[in-house]
Amino acid sequence: MVPHIRPAQLNQWLQQCAQQAPGVTPIVLDVREPWEVQTASVRPEGFELRHMPMASIPARLDELPRDRPIACLCHHGGRSAQVAYFLHRQGFDDVVNIAGGIHAWSSEVDPSVPQY
Repeated sequence: MVPHIRPAQLNQWLQQCAQQAPGVTPIVLDVREPWEVQTASVRPEGFELRHMPMASIPARLDELPRDRPIACLCHHGGRSAQVAYFLHRQGFDDVVNIAGGIHAWSSEVDPSVPQY
């Protein structure tokens, strides 16, 4: 089972990651399409932001480190949940889905992020 966190819980998740693996920078994996990332994006604070459209993940799996926590992000949380489950099935142990996606991020974390 892959845990789901809300955008407002991301800082708490980042703190847990820091306690479990000091010095390891978590990844927020944005699986939206390029035009979506251009429309609205998050500022990486306490994490590395990587963009890989959902359809490219299987072919680019080797680009993702298995030893770092990964939080998957999309528009509303559906695509990112699918990617999180896929990564988990591929042996990634520390994966969560950001439920509500960038839309909820705008409401819960940073209102300057446009909603679309």
